[in-house]
Amino acid sequence: MAGASCGLFVATHIASTRVEAFGSVALVLFLMMLGAIGFYLGIDIPPHRTGRATLLPSGDSALPTDPVELLSSAGTFLAALAALLSVFSIVFDAAPALTWSLFLGACWLFGALLQIAAGASARIWRA
Repeated sequence: MAGASCGLFVATHIASTRVEAFGSVALVLFLMMLGAIGFYLGIDIPPHRTGRATLLPSGDSALPTDPVELLSSAGTFLAALAALLSVFSIVFDAAPALTWSLFLGACWLFGALLQIAAGASARIWRA
């Protein structure tokens, strides 16, 4: 639900630019579905810890950083930040510039795709 609502907010923000191609219901539904899939796959990552713990100079041990988790975190951050800025623009009724709206849409899309890639690769490695 969180991913779908973020997709809805970004789609609403992009549709407010008055470009006819961005105002279609199909685009709104596509962004909502992509957001829902991205958040589900990106947040619900199965554990993948095959590395050994390394000993830090302080004597503590640390597990190696999993690149899948980094991809998921970066994607979640980008998608959520783009959705937050879209909501800000909608709530305060700001007239969005086309380039700003396209930039926010691209950031959200890239974040959602990072989440999907992270979730899919984690599931492939686990299988």
